Amino acid sequence: MRSPQLWQVTLILTLGILSVSSTAIFIRLALEASGKLGLEFSLFLAASRLIIASMVLLPAWRTVVKNKASVKAYYYAVGAGFSLAFHFICWITSLSFTSIAASTTLVTTNPIWVVLLSWFWFKEKPKKLTLFGILIALLGGILITLGGNDANNAYRQPLLGNTLALLGAFFVSFYLIFGKIAQQEGLTITSYSVIVYTMAAILLFPLPFMFGSGYTNYPNSVYFYVLLMAIFSQLIGHTSINWSVRYVSPTLVTLGILFEPIGSSFLGFIIFQEIPSIFVLIGAIIILVGVIIAVISSQNKDKSV
Repeated sequence: MRSPQLWQVTLILTLGILSVSSTAIFIRLALEASGKLGLEFSLFLAASRLIIASMVLLPAWRTVVKNKASVKAYYYAVGAGFSLAFHFICWITSLSFTSIAASTTLVTTNPIWVVLLSWFWFKEKPKKLTLFGILIALLGGILITLGGNDANNAYRQPLLGNTLALLGAFFVSFYLIFGKIAQQEGLTITSYSVIVYTMAAILLFPLPFMFGSGYTNYPNSVYFYVLLMAIFSQLIGHTSINWSVRYVSPTLVTLGILFEPIGSSFLGFIIFQEIPSIFVLIGAIIILVGVIIAVISSQNKDKSV
């Protein structure tokens, strides 16, 4: 199959980033509609979005059977599914304890992990300027962590929420790396998505029952927001990003994802009137500067499109 052109990969990646930028908004809307916070309800949200996504893709399982990929590809796809499940557990829970701006920014600090993992697995030694850009972006994340609550919101345990968001960043890094390997070993994006979303859904399915939340007795609006998460955040957002990581460096993809907190914070301001503190605003600007430096420095390196 002919490889896509650079503009096509850029377009699809942009669509994916815009779609995942809405995730925090849907989660916060579901939290407000249910009146529930914490791990139990977060497990319901994480499991439900993946169950719906995997059910939508159920007819595509025949492509998995026909897909002549290596055994290694399936192992890595399953690993990606487990990584995705743990990412959602940590990150969705973080939004019960800290702000949208802080959570979405900290969860996208994964480039440092992806750089190290790509260096180890793919021998993709990053340029010094790329590392410099990532360090600048991480500095912005540190400022957001130190900034505490937003100007007009008080969250119960911002340190806990910020820590969970960072753990979410760690797990999503493995998710992206494993996804690149699985697709390079022969899995198509459809087969890969089916396996990953299904494995994550299977892992998460019993957890709401085990922690006492279950899947019923929520307001109808909660199920509507879950459906939106499954369609936009999962099927469109994650699938677009997974497709993109096959053709460009996962480091570059995750740097692009750093634009997510900007979109999420803007939507948080419009919908919830969450006004970021000065630390969060400065941190967001620093992150953007770091992204620009890293992307520019990677242009000559990422010729895989």
